[in-house]
Amino acid sequence: MPLRIGRDTIGLPEGVYITEAVGVAGSKEKNGPLGECFDVAFNDDTLNMKTWEKAESEMQSTAVRTLLKKAGFVPDDIDVIFAGDLLNQCMASSYGLRSLGIPLMEQFGACSTMAQTMCAAAVFTASGASSRAVAVTSSHFCTAERQFRMPLDYGGQRTPTAQWTVTGAGAALISNNISPVRINALTVGRIVDLKIKDATNMGAAMAPAAADTITRFLRDTNTKPSGYDLILTGDLGRLGSELLAELMRRSGYDITGVHNDCGVMIYSPDAKDVNCGGSGCGCSASVLCSHIMQRLRSGDLHNILFVATGALMSPTASFQGESIPSIAHLVHITSVS
Repeated sequence: MPLRIGRDTIGLPEGVYITEAVGVAGSKEKNGPLGECFDVAFNDDTLNMKTWEKAESEMQSTAVRTLLKKAGFVPDDIDVIFAGDLLNQCMASSYGLRSLGIPLMEQFGACSTMAQTMCAAAVFTASGASSRAVAVTSSHFCTAERQFRMPLDYGGQRTPTAQWTVTGAGAALISNNISPVRINALTVGRIVDLKIKDATNMGAAMAPAAADTITRFLRDTNTKPSGYDLILTGDLGRLGSELLAELMRRSGYDITGVHNDCGVMIYSPDAKDVNCGGSGCGCSASVLCSHIMQRLRSGDLHNILFVATGALMSPTASFQGESIPSIAHLVHITSVS
């Protein structure tokens, strides 16, 4: 059964494993530094669908179906899916997963959704409420831009602090079957809001939440950053990563030697229009479930902290002049090979 470690961290002593994982990517991501790592990569971001929203649903469906095939299961073998996305009422998940017939609990944590769904799936598994659970999320550049910023055909200039919403998805099968990758603990994030209102500077809005969650985990577990092979944040981008390093120094921790960010990793620095890097639910999901999972399985990585970050904004709140509350959830993952 799950148990408390310190004030905010939940330990999973019974053994919860990531049995299998799948990363899906769009065309821009396919041509990036991690392009060869993805299980599925599309040349056309429409996925032959009539709308961008239908394309994202198809992408999330592809992630789960590929995961089941890779693991040798059918939908009836899965007890529950925890899924989410950035669209209103998690419509990419609803429409993408409806044909599978698997019990579904939708989640919204903005770009932190992959870690949030993994936390929920892990606790379900550790408690015995499920024996096999899927955690999945997705994002699509065109659907996110249309909902949160401006019409694509407007042609607005992107600011230097802006990030490019990743067209991608990630799905992980979490179970109590022993496998090479294990989830040891998790720390649920809390809302941190430093009153930043610039929707084109997500890194600055989310870095304080990442620092808060990482600091609480390290204090609860009485560990230091140097004890981990990698502290992987979700999508702070280059600017947000610099801010996180400074905030952690102020808390008494130096993460510079072990930190990396999915938003920095997924695109080349000189890629057109990405500016500070990648963002979106699919950013951390696709990187974790492909490149990072492969490194854990090979033994190249043994002990990591996955910290997905999310800006809990909405168009309505932005129009009303609200600031951007942010959150970060942490999953402690180890290789048992």
